[in-house]
Amino acid sequence: MKTRISIEGIECHAYHGCLEEESKIGGRYQVDVHVDKDVSLSVRNDTLTDTVDYVVVNEVVRKEMAIRSKLIEHVGGRILKSLSEAIPGEKSIEVKIIKFNPPVRGIVNHTSITLKEDYR
Repeated sequence: MKTRISIEGIECHAYHGCLEEESKIGGRYQVDVHVDKDVSLSVRNDTLTDTVDYVVVNEVVRKEMAIRSKLIEHVGGRILKSLSEAIPGEKSIEVKIIKFNPPVRGIVNHTSITLKEDYR
């Protein structure tokens, strides 16, 4: 039984970006995580170990977001790698990072990247 488990709207203040100012003042980010996984055991047994633990996902995201990178693509890759190690079994993980009010000329609400990886 394939299921999509989503943990959305993890808000963080982080210091990513290519500009020196971004390393000092930081900015607002949101991370959304989607995991496609067979959860048929947890449906039958009501056990957390057979599904995706939201607490673990939140901790992984916050830990990786706290490590400065120039590019959110780099942060997203680290989040994917850490989540693949933290979530057992076959799965597909998608991570979306939204950067609010990026420092560009003009008004831009946000930019984002989405990375997806299958782990078999």
